[in-house]
Amino acid sequence: MIALIDCGSLKTPEIAAQLDQYIDVQTIGLYDLSLDQLQAFKGVVISGAPILLTEIDPLPYVQQFGWVKEYTHPLLGICFGHQILGMSYGAHIAKMREDRGFQEIELIKDDPLFERLPDVFEMQQDHCEHISIPRGFELLACSDACVNEAMKHKTLPHYGVQFHPEVSGNYGHVLLANFAAMVMA
Repeated sequence: MIALIDCGSLKTPEIAAQLDQYIDVQTIGLYDLSLDQLQAFKGVVISGAPILLTEIDPLPYVQQFGWVKEYTHPLLGICFGHQILGMSYGAHIAKMREDRGFQEIELIKDDPLFERLPDVFEMQQDHCEHISIPRGFELLACSDACVNEAMKHKTLPHYGVQFHPEVSGNYGHVLLANFAAMVMA
């Protein structure tokens, strides 16, 4: 079973609906989780959020997700989830030009998360902030608008994607199916 951490995005039900085709999903509110509870799940997805981390003190959110470094199962951060995952490992966040449409994403490194996807594919964006690549992570994909479109921890099965696969059509569906396959492996 996958825990889907709902950080307030209107797109969270789309994540649940797509993953539920492959594996059981339990949605948990942002403030209703603990590491002990999450250890019972074979994987975790952290949703997007209507929060601009550059306009508030992000420390409370980073602290709320302090458990990510201890979680050893597959984890996927989407948009806000990507940013908070990176910031948990020391990434810096900055404002950027708003990106609200489809963007061409270019793979830099092959990875099981992108299996069955072409080297260049389009994904839906919905953000105006981006993060640096944190220590201990490797860059997997970039775009003309954002350098860190996708990253992976070097030793843990932890991924972050700045884009929204849950509303990106077939390519997004394939990416979420690949993540579900990692969880079930």
